[in-house]
Amino acid sequence: MRASASQAQDLGLPAIYLHLLAELLHNLNVDEHALLLRVGLDPARLKSTELRVSQSQASEFVTRAIIESGEPGLGIMLAREMKLPLHGALGIAVMSSETLGEALELVTRYLTLRAPHIRVHQQREGDRAVFRLVCDIDLGPLQSFILDAMLFGCVTMGYQLLGTPIKGAEIRRMGPEPGYFQRFRQQILVPVTYGSREDAFVLPTSVLDLPIQFSDEELAASSRAQCEESLRQLTEDAGFGCRVRRVIETSHPFPPKLAQVANTLFVSERTLKRRLQEEERSFQHLVDDVRLERAGELLENTTMNLSQIADSLGYADAANFTRAFKRWTGVSPSQFRNEYREAAEKARQDAESMVPATA
Repeated sequence: MRASASQAQDLGLPAIYLHLLAELLHNLNVDEHALLLRVGLDPARLKSTELRVSQSQASEFVTRAIIESGEPGLGIMLAREMKLPLHGALGIAVMSSETLGEALELVTRYLTLRAPHIRVHQQREGDRAVFRLVCDIDLGPLQSFILDAMLFGCVTMGYQLLGTPIKGAEIRRMGPEPGYFQRFRQQILVPVTYGSREDAFVLPTSVLDLPIQFSDEELAASSRAQCEESLRQLTEDAGFGCRVRRVIETSHPFPPKLAQVANTLFVSERTLKRRLQEEERSFQHLVDDVRLERAGELLENTTMNLSQIADSLGYADAANFTRAFKRWTGVSPSQFRNEYREAAEKARQDAESMVPATA
């Protein structure tokens, strides 16, 4: 018997996928901004390929998105929007692979980075390769959505990698064909069979040796190493404190109250405090860690003044923010910004000096 989502480790889902889904909702005339805020998510934070959203918030957002849009086929629609670079290091590693088979091997090994609790089992059926998707836990309303996005996303991925549809490929889905599928059947480039004993992407073994049009050996090696390190961090840093931090990182309003985070994680405030204490952490320290990180990003990458930054970080005024930032870093926000800009300008000048002059 599979565990429920509430009983399993919550490794989160990449925030960028919810950002793409929000864009789809906008095209369907749904107020995606208001919907994200109701779920407690900050729309501006979802554009990152690095941040992750708690599974409970992702599930709530997907469920509400389907209800408010009246479109149960959102997973298929999302699959069409999945450009490979949006999958982070894994997407880059896949794009720079030498062959289609190598690309699929990477997806199999590192899928946890993009879809935790989904596993790929490879098997052969004569001259066909079967990539079967299995859920470790019951994901509830999120499960059908994710499987739609992943399986139909394989078709999109194959087209991007080869520049042409994969000949002889097919998709197998468990359960009866849903009523909404007929509206999408003509848009999908491969046959789809419902009522199967498995959820799988199937293709001839002969196509596994087809070359990838973006193949880059050096980039492939570096991005694979990044995937390996990211997987290590994700699986090792799976404690309760990491779950709390994920909620803090993407919360609206910021900073979130302890009660808001506890409610998102389905625990009492007392339990949240106790479990953080067991890991020698505190809620306020996690909030401050995220504040410092966000402050650095805003100082480096925006022209916001100190009052605007202070307000976005939940401080009463610029003076309170300045005191806190100096306590964390030893320098004032203005000094931090100036030093960053000076270093960036020097790096730009050094780069220009290395470019040979044209005749």
